[in-house]
Formats: sequence, C-alpha cells, structure tokens
Amino acid sequence: MTALNERKVAVVGCGFVGSASAFALMESGLFSEMVLIDVNKEKAEGEALDISHGLPFAKPMQIYAGDYKDAGDAAVVVVTAGAGQKPGETRLDLVKKNVSIFKSIIPEIAKYNTEGILLIVANPVDILTYAAAKLSGFPENRVFGSGTVLDTARFKYLLGEHLSVDSRSVHAFIIGEHGDSEIAAWSSANVSGIPIHDFCEMRGHFEHEKAMKEIAENVKNSAYGIIEKKGATYYGIAMSVRRICEAIIRDEKSILPISSIQHGENGIDDVALSMPAIVGRKGVEGLVPIRLSDKEKEQLKASADTLKKVLDDAL
Repeated sequence: MTALNERKVAVVGCGFVGSASAFALMESGLFSEMVLIDVNKEKAEGEALDISHGLPFAKPMQIYAGDYKDAGDAAVVVVTAGAGQKPGETRLDLVKKNVSIFKSIIPEIAKYNTEGILLIVANPVDILTYAAAKLSGFPENRVFGSGTVLDTARFKYLLGEHLSVDSRSVHAFIIGEHGDSEIAAWSSANVSGIPIHDFCEMRGHFEHEKAMKEIAENVKNSAYGIIEKKGATYYGIAMSVRRICEAIIRDEKSILPISSIQHGENGIDDVALSMPAIVGRKGVEGLVPIRLSDKEKEQLKASADTLKKVLDDAL
C-alpha cells in the first residue's frame, strides 16, 4: 500500500475543465506535486509544460504528465474526464457516454490509489459520483462530487449583484441535482444573518416572488448561456475545484454543497445529490441540515426521483 503524499494532486482528464482546474490548483499553492492524466498523453504533456512555465511566478511545484500508477500516492484525485456537454444537450444526455468511460477509469485509479479522496467533477456529476463510489469500493466519505458548489457560487454572485452587497456576505445554497431540477433554498438564505427578504427590503426591493424566480432561473441556465456563447464552461468550475481541495488539504471543515450519497436524509435514499456538508481532510464528515420549506422539501424529493430514474436507466 502506497503512503499518501499530502501535497500531491492528480487530475484525470485534460479537457477544458481539467486543464483550467490544474491551472487553478497550481496558482493555489496547496500542492507541491501534480500529475495530469489523459487518454491523449500528448495533450497532458502539453498542458503540464504550459502550466509549468508559469511556476517562476508561483510556488515551487512539480507538474508532469503520467498514468494511473503515478496517481497512487495522490491525496486527492480530481476526475474531470468524460464527454463534454454540447450546445442543446442536457447534463443527463451525457449519462450513458460518461458512465461507460468511468467503468474504465475508476477501477484503474482504485487499483493504485486506495487511500486518497476521489473528487468527481465530470457531468452529470451526481450520477457519476454514485457510479464512482460503487466502482471504486472506497468508503463513501472519500468519494464525492463538486455538486452544486458552482451553482451556489453563481447564486451568491447574482444575489450580491441584485443587492449591491459583497457576494461573500451572502449565505445561500443551491441543493439537489447539479442540473435542471436543482433547488434554490430560499428559506435558509440570508445576508450576514439577516433573512433574505428583510435584506431585500432594506435595499429597496419589494417584488420578492418575481426576483426569486428570475434569479433562480438565471442560476439554473447559467451554464447553457455560457456554452451557447463560448462552447464550454471551465473557469467557474476550476475555482470550485480549488475551493474544495483547499477545504480537504487544509482540513478546514468548511460547509460546502458537495454531491454525496444520501441515506434517508429528507426522505432520500441511495442516490447522490448536493446538500451542505462538512468537508475536511477525511472527506465528507457529515451533512448539515438546513431550514427548508415544505415546498422545497418536495422539490428536493422530486430532484432525487429524477436522478434515481436516470441511475436506474444508466447503471
């Protein structure tokens, strides 16, 4: 059994998301070693060289292309490999393609790395997180997805813009599927402890229903809009990957809406979706129950049912 190198990360898949994540991780200074793995070895080598050339402006780090064996001692293995989402295609359309890719990737990772954390980023992330947990045989706390971390950031950003306030002072979550059935958890949303509607009124906004609908729709359709305009989304998710890795490596015990397999919470069982969870060096340390209205609970259940149906068809 290979001893883990706490300062090492592996990125599997060097497409837009994998390369942007590798760049964000290099800039973070969290790791001193990073291996890039891709079915196209030359692409991985090119990305490793390109990112390495910025090292004189960053922290010392060894960055290279390798294979699964090289990921054996990585503390975190970030999996972005899979077919990308094309214009007009939903995340769930990707399911069958990417589940079969995972059937070849995940057992290879697990063959060499038995102690690290698997961070799943490829879409549809909830389905692939579930698949990765089953295919790897890892304890579930060590296999989770980037989930709605990015959607939540988009939500905070839009609320910050709407209210002319620093988005870091906005506390709100997108939960459920990372996709079309996701839920904006308005019931627990607040700005520095002040309930969201009260804060809106302080800022001169009184049409709550209209604004809520508009902002939630904008969050949900963000990715589609970006894909339409530039073909893919990768900077936002790369920053999310960096944030999650930070919580893991620094053992921050941060509360992040990552995707993990549910076991009866909110009446949802045996399906991976996003709920706020404590994330630290051991991975997922436990879910954090947040206040939800009856309607939000129903929507969450519907989101789980949507994912379950896809899981049944795909696996």
